Amino acid sequence: MDSLAPHTEVRVAVAQCFRTLSTSAEPEDIISSLQTLHSFLDEGPESRSTPDQRAEFSRAHFTRTLQFLLSNIQADWLLGLSAAQRTDLWDGLFLRGPPEQALLVLMEGISELKASTSLDLLISITERFLLSGRLAALLWSSCLQTAPSDSPQLRETLLARIVALPDLTANRLHLKNKPCFCPQQYFTLLASEMLTALERTCQALKDGTDCSLIFVAQTLGKVCVQGHSGPVFAVMAPRLSVCTRSDMVWQRVCWKLLQNVPQRWMESVLTGLVQAVRGPDAFGRIVGNLVLTNKKAQYVVTHKLLLLQYKYETQVLRTVLGYLAADRERRPLLLQVLRALSQAWANPSAVRHTPLEQQLYVSKALLLSVNLLRDAELQELRSELLQCMLGGMQSHLDSSVVRIRHMGMVVGECLSARMDLNNTKLKFEYDQDEETLELLSLMTPISGEEPEEEPENGVTSPQETSEKTPSTQNASCQNKSQSDPGSDLDSDDEFSPYDMSADQEMTKESPRYLRDCLETLISSEDSVRVELSLRVAEALVRKNVFAAREISVQLTKVLLHTEDKYSIRGFLSLRQTTMVALTVTDCIPVTQYLTTEFYSMNYGLRQRLDILEVLALAAQELSKPISEERSPSVGVSSCTDLTLYPGDNPVHWRQVVERRIQSKTKRLTKGATQPPAKATPNRYAPVAGHFFFPLLSNYDKPQVTFDLLGGDHLVLGRLIHTLGLFMHLAVNAPVAAQMGRALLDFVWAVRYHVDQMVRRGVLFAVCSVFLSMPSQNLLVDLNEQLFETRTWLADVAEGDPDEDCRNLAIQSLVLLDKSLKKQLQDQQALGMET
Repeated sequence: MDSLAPHTEVRVAVAQCFRTLSTSAEPEDIISSLQTLHSFLDEGPESRSTPDQRAEFSRAHFTRTLQFLLSNIQADWLLGLSAAQRTDLWDGLFLRGPPEQALLVLMEGISELKASTSLDLLISITERFLLSGRLAALLWSSCLQTAPSDSPQLRETLLARIVALPDLTANRLHLKNKPCFCPQQYFTLLASEMLTALERTCQALKDGTDCSLIFVAQTLGKVCVQGHSGPVFAVMAPRLSVCTRSDMVWQRVCWKLLQNVPQRWMESVLTGLVQAVRGPDAFGRIVGNLVLTNKKAQYVVTHKLLLLQYKYETQVLRTVLGYLAADRERRPLLLQVLRALSQAWANPSAVRHTPLEQQLYVSKALLLSVNLLRDAELQELRSELLQCMLGGMQSHLDSSVVRIRHMGMVVGECLSARMDLNNTKLKFEYDQDEETLELLSLMTPISGEEPEEEPENGVTSPQETSEKTPSTQNASCQNKSQSDPGSDLDSDDEFSPYDMSADQEMTKESPRYLRDCLETLISSEDSVRVELSLRVAEALVRKNVFAAREISVQLTKVLLHTEDKYSIRGFLSLRQTTMVALTVTDCIPVTQYLTTEFYSMNYGLRQRLDILEVLALAAQELSKPISEERSPSVGVSSCTDLTLYPGDNPVHWRQVVERRIQSKTKRLTKGATQPPAKATPNRYAPVAGHFFFPLLSNYDKPQVTFDLLGGDHLVLGRLIHTLGLFMHLAVNAPVAAQMGRALLDFVWAVRYHVDQMVRRGVLFAVCSVFLSMPSQNLLVDLNEQLFETRTWLADVAEGDPDEDCRNLAIQSLVLLDKSLKKQLQDQQALGMET
């Protein structure tokens, strides 16, 4: 019975205090009862309770006491206490004792109370609870294992309350929420409290006291899986990096902390940590060899962060791969990762079906991992890397996306340079942009990028030395030859130069007739005459329409087969603008010729693409009003390097004078200064069918050198895009409905094409159909296809790997809904009038 005496005394004393607080109205009795409850929490030498009594009160009566106080929060005796007495006696009970019990009771009270002064009181106590370091005491008590063994359900409830505290307070307070309850500040505070608990753990281990980090690890994992790893590791990662640099106890504590993180939360913790640390060394000190002992961590680091997710910065790749390469036991995982990356990069299906951003991410990881290989490991993997390089380059160069082709070129160059195959290195010609420069920089070791201030101290960089060496050598050679007159025995200095001051440069006149241009392009071998003929051909075509129509098809044929044998500046644009002028001038014959030749044999892909570009530009020009004066080469974006002649764009002197008068005249009121635009016929509408339908005639007939539905994805994508442009320009044309039906039937067969450029062209064509076809024709002519088209567009908008395809699908859905809604409204209005 003696062992039960402390338990009995505490139970009797607590019950007496509860009765007094419930029944008595005397302030002295109220204060005495509260002081008695406080005595069970005092641990100083002046405490009136024994350690057994204090332990029993904390174990069995503390939670019940706080719940009793909350149930009497509206009692008269509480309102009769002064502010100082209430802060010391009533609030103090929540801020002392087991912190986990106090936090649970406070959170329960906040969830149950409505907006009132009682809720404000609990909020203020909770704020003091957080700011007074009670969270650190809660975590530290779990590290010391002084808390009684509780059930897993209670532990999960406590974790949920700690992590969800900002959400609970925000739901109750709304706009009156306290700053310390906001997620950014709260989780920053929680990270600091976890660091405090870890510091106490390190000191306790140095003093020989055993500690447990299970609850701290569970708290860290719960916070990270809820999406708050950013603010937490922004505080913890720099501190852990500094502490683990020279203290092995801190390293052991960090390793044990991560080992105790539950498996279901391991990914969130590692992804947050790898983004917060500043390098692979710090990450290795904090994590240790966790990837060798934890399968989940190994999967996240070696597979998920590198192959499945691609949202991280390049620094994350450097950290992960550098971490794997830093330790001898982890280097086999680096080789395993390299094999997986090379297979993913060289996979043709991945090149076609994965987003471009993910391919760039994998390319960066591949280059970084290759750069971390040692010479012996490189020799071991040489054959696999060579196979990867050849297969991957072919897959990338076959793509119709320019960025993917550039990516394959850069990676191929870097791999060949790293493997050093018989002192031969690949070299491609491509435009260097930010993306390619970043890929090239990945092959440079980080240590070599740090010393960049040497040129400021007067030291010349190696590149400047190499640039200055040839000129220096030439100057020295010249000085040597001048200083040694006998070294040049065969010098011709004694001969006087011939006087050429009166010579005049012989200039050739430009052709004045279109037939002269034709004859020059056919038979002349003079580069100057050919260039002059090309430069004036467009102006002659537009100036003399009747002469151009006589030889339009013949000149188009010659231009289509003309090659740039003399490296004429702007050759492609000159040839293109002339062919566009011929197509506009003599539309039907030239269009029939070009559309027929598009499917003919013995043409290269470049010529077929030229045909599509000429037809597209000609259709755009025909669809514009003819009232505007058009100078040669207007409307062709690629014609930036043409030489402009003075007579191309003459401005009449009357227009100049009128413009000056208008600019200097002051008017009180200004009406319409220009007459309204005159209605002009659309020259494209009558001939739209000649542009459109012949291109749909032979697309399914493969030839020896041209297979539109086979490997020539680039031409197919451009063809569909050109047809969509023809459809868009044919708005309000009588043939628009027929063109829309034919175009949808054509693109429906290739809507799931593997090449993203083809899919983009298909979606552009669908948008053009919805824009150009009248809404009544959509319901009448395409009634059976609209449902399937809408379902397909929804699937593309949700699951296509290409971002442009998803955006185009969304635009198509919006256009379709707008057209159908307009038609239904028109039908309802017509029905009401009837």
